This record gives sequence, C-alpha cells and structure tokens, in this order.
Amino acid sequence: MTLSESRYVPSNAPFQMSAMEWIHAYWMSRCVYVVAKLGIADLLQESPQNCDTLATLTNTNGDALYRILRALASVGIFAEVKPRYFGLTPLADNLQSNHPESVRAMAILRGEEHYYKAWGDLMYSLQTGESAFERLYGMDLFQYNDQDSTQGEIFDRAMAESQEENALVLEAYDFSSIDKLVDIGGGKGHLLATVLQAYPRITGILFDRPDVVERAKNSWDSALRNRCEFIGGSFFETIPIEADAYIFKHIIQDWDDERSLTILQRCHQAMKAQDRLLVIDFVIPPGNEFYGSKFIDVNMLVMCPGGRIRTEEEFQELFKAAGFIITKIIPTESEVSIIEAVRN
Repeated sequence: MTLSESRYVPSNAPFQMSAMEWIHAYWMSRCVYVVAKLGIADLLQESPQNCDTLATLTNTNGDALYRILRALASVGIFAEVKPRYFGLTPLADNLQSNHPESVRAMAILRGEEHYYKAWGDLMYSLQTGESAFERLYGMDLFQYNDQDSTQGEIFDRAMAESQEENALVLEAYDFSSIDKLVDIGGGKGHLLATVLQAYPRITGILFDRPDVVERAKNSWDSALRNRCEFIGGSFFETIPIEADAYIFKHIIQDWDDERSLTILQRCHQAMKAQDRLLVIDFVIPPGNEFYGSKFIDVNMLVMCPGGRIRTEEEFQELFKAAGFIITKIIPTESEVSIIEAVRN
C-alpha cells in the first residue's frame, strides 16, 4: 500500500483549501471580526466607499484598513471596485446589520475577547475535558453574560440571528394540532413568535430567566404579545406550565448529561401523557462527512462545562433516562433536527 492509498479522502470535502490555508484560517476570521465590529458592511450599503473615508468614519488607520479589506476581498468578502474603493459582495452582504440572513452579531460574538481567549486555551480542554472558558473566568458563559450586560446583549443578538433556521423548522414540522406551545429557555422568543405568526390559533408561553423574559416582552409587537404569556423561572428547578407542546431549542447542547437530565425531568414533571416534547438541536451523524455541528461540538467543549452536540444514540439514552420515548427525529434543510418525544 502506498502512502496515498493509506489516506481516506471524504467524497464531499466541503472546502477546497490547501493545508497552509487551513492553518491560516483564523487570520481570516479575525479580519471578519474587526470589520463586523466596525460595521463596515453597513457603511457600504448605499455605494462603494474609499477606504480613507471608511477609516475616518470608524476612527481607524486608513492604510491598515485598506490592507485588511484588500485581504478580505481576496476571499470574496468585499470587492475593490477601483483603487482603494470597496463595495459589497454576496458574502459581505451577510455582515450588514439589517440583512435577513445577517451574521454580523455572530461574527462579533465569536471574535470577542472572552471567546478568543477561551479558544486560545483549547489545549487545556483537550487535556482535561473541561471548559477552558470556566478556567479563565471562574464562571460559566451564562453567568458571564449576566455580569457583563454589553456581552449579554451581543450574545442575545447573535442567538437571534436564526430566522432562516426558524423558518426551516416551521417548514419541517406541523404545529397545527397544538393549542398552547411553550418555548423553554427561548431567549427573546424568535422561534415562538415565528410559530405564532404562522398559526394564528396557537397561544404561546415564553419561559426563561426573569430578566430575559422581561427584555423579550418589550421587544414583541402588541398583537403577538397579546397571544403570549411571559413567565420567569429556572428550568433546573421547576417548569410550572401546562401546555400541549414544550420546545427546547439549542438548550440541551449547553449542558452535560447530568444537568440535561435534570432539565428534561423538570419538563417531564410538567407534561401530561398526551403532550409532546420538541427538542430542536444538532444531531451528529456517523461517518467522516463534514458537518458544521462537529466544530460547534468543540466550541461546546471549550465554552460550556459539559456542553456537547450529541448523536442520535446519545439522545436516545438521555431521553430514556428522563422518562421519554423518542417518536421521531425530523431533519430540516439545515443541520438542525426536530426530536419529538412523549412521556414513557
């Protein structure tokens, strides 16, 4: 067997990048972070601009900004349309704040100091299996966001950039038989609002920490707010709510099996026999094919104590331990799946 024959090359390798380009990929992400933080794409919304004008507007160095934009233009993020003038490209469009598929807040969140430092300590997580973030900051990510309101708001905005994902969930699952739907740990309630808009007969409940639901309530328009209750509490303690269906979106992934089991058991206690549990999350498939959730899983390792993206087998074991039977796992057009379960 030759050396080349001993190597497995996946048939659907997602990115045509050389080994050296992979090594330097974080250079690109840092450049994306700074232009997202500065709002460069928003400044180009009407027309291309001279980089010196952009530098004046953002209080940066014109030559340095030119060099960063030139580098990003070489990978399709912005375009130098004439010397020192830059305009938007389809990739740069997504860095605009008001774009329907905006990733600006996520680009900022992933590049902020606490994320970047924690990932810089990846070796610690590898050696111990524990959160590098918690080691560096002495608290978990959610406590950090509570303590730092600015970072908490950035986190909330980044988590809200999932409207396309919410739309795909709506396409994949039929909510028509549900009268009352509760979104547990739903943040600002974007998923719940999406469902309520599509199904005018359904009423909703948003359940999260008291400060979170208070902020959410103020961000909803009055028509939808009148069809929803906003209840504060902790899903580790009790879920004092009666509904037909209970949704957890990207919640179970944040916690280890012990705490995930506690969350699911609290939901089990609240549910009646005919009620449904809907866990919307990534499900890692077997094999070597690329799935972005495999890297999100590493992010969970670094950022959240015990957090992980699970396989179908791991979900089956966790749900069984909590007293649930999984009735179906419904894929969507994204990597997210809808795991439907009922009480055992």
